[in-house]
Amino acid sequence: MDLEMDVLVVGAGPAGSTAARYAAAGGARTLLIEKRQEIGTPVRCGEALGRNWLEAVDLTPSSAFVAREIAASRVFSPDGTYLTVSGYAGAKGGYVVERDLFDRALAKEASRAGARIEIKTSALGLLREGDRVVGVVCEHLGETWDVRAPVVIAADGFESQLGRWAGMTSPLRTRDLVSCLQVTLAGVRGDAAYSDLHLGSEAPGGYAWVFWKAEDVANVGLGVPLSRLKDRAEVKRYLDAFIARRPGLARGEPIEEVAGGVTTSLPVERSAMAGLLLAGDAARLIDPLTGAGIQNALLSGRLAGEAAARAVREGDASGERLASYDRAWRSRLEEDLARHYLVKEGLQKLDDAAIDRVFHAIAEADLRPLTVPSVLDVLRARTPEVLRTFEGLGF
Repeated sequence: MDLEMDVLVVGAGPAGSTAARYAAAGGARTLLIEKRQEIGTPVRCGEALGRNWLEAVDLTPSSAFVAREIAASRVFSPDGTYLTVSGYAGAKGGYVVERDLFDRALAKEASRAGARIEIKTSALGLLREGDRVVGVVCEHLGETWDVRAPVVIAADGFESQLGRWAGMTSPLRTRDLVSCLQVTLAGVRGDAAYSDLHLGSEAPGGYAWVFWKAEDVANVGLGVPLSRLKDRAEVKRYLDAFIARRPGLARGEPIEEVAGGVTTSLPVERSAMAGLLLAGDAARLIDPLTGAGIQNALLSGRLAGEAAARAVREGDASGERLASYDRAWRSRLEEDLARHYLVKEGLQKLDDAAIDRVFHAIAEADLRPLTVPSVLDVLRARTPEVLRTFEGLGF
C-alpha cells in the first residue's frame, strides 16, 4: 500500500508527536509512524522536565502522566555542598512524569489535531528526486510501503537513520556518548520536594540523579561517558555504590530498571534540506551539560511541524524555505547548547576537590539568578586556578 501525504513524521517520541500535532493543526495531511508496537516504551529517561516547557507547547499538566510536581533542583558537589537551581526544573518548577504515559499523551494530542498514526512501522530508506527528499520507504507487518510527502520530519533519535541516510549527521565521539543506568526504588526516604543531581567521581564525567515520583518512590540513576568506562558493567557498579552510600536510598527495593545511552554533543551543523527536517534528538538537541532532551524535543518538534505546514501551504519545500526551521531553533537554543557543551568539557577536567571549591565559591556569592555567565564571573574572581581549566574552550 503506497500513500500520498503532506507531511510524514518518523518516530513518535516527544519531538515526533509534537511535530505531527502542529503540522496537522496547520492543515497538513500528516502521518506519524512509530517502529514499536506501543508508543512510549521502552522507557529510557530520568522523566523530569520543566513546567515552562509544557506551556511552550500548549500542553496542560495532567494526572494522566504527571507523577509528582517538584519545586526545583539541587546540584551537589562531592562533599555535599549543594546549589538550588530553579532553572533546571523550569523557572516555575517542574514535574517528574511517567514517560510512557507522557509520550502517549503527546501522541493523543497529535491524533486530536488530525494526524494519522501507524505503529509497528519502520523506515527502510529515503525516497529522493535529485537532491530532494520526497518520502520514505516503510515496512509495516512485512509489507513495504512508499510514503510520499513534500516534507519528511526525522524524529528517530540521536542515532537517526534518516539523518545518516541524508548525509546530515556525522559519527559521534565516545566522549560525547554517555552510558546511563537507572533503577526505580520503592520504600526510600529523602527530601521529595527536589530533584537532586550529584557531580564528581561517583559518576565520573557525568552525574548521578535522584528524581522523586512519590514520597517513597524515586528514580535513581547515573550517566558516565563511554570514554571513562572500562566496560559497560562499570555503570552498574557505580550506581550500586552511589545507592549504598545513602541509607535513605539503600533501604529501597527495585521495581524497575532501565538502561540506555544519550549524546552530549553539539547540535548537527544542518537540520534542514529540501524535503527533510531533523527534530529533537535526531538534530542532537540534547543539553550537553544535563543530558536533558525532552524540553528541546518539544520545542523543536513544534517548530518543525509549523515549518512543515507552512511549506505545504506555500507549495515550497525547498532547502531555502525549510531553513527557516533551522534558524528558528538556533535562535532559541544554540547559544545555551554551545555554552553548556563548553562547561561540560571543562567539568571533565576537574577532580572532586576542584568541584568542591567551585561550589563553595558559588554558594558564598549567593548568586540570584544562577546562570553560566554569573558563575564564570565568580570563578574569575574567587577561583582563577579552577577557571584556567576551561582555558581554550572559548570562555
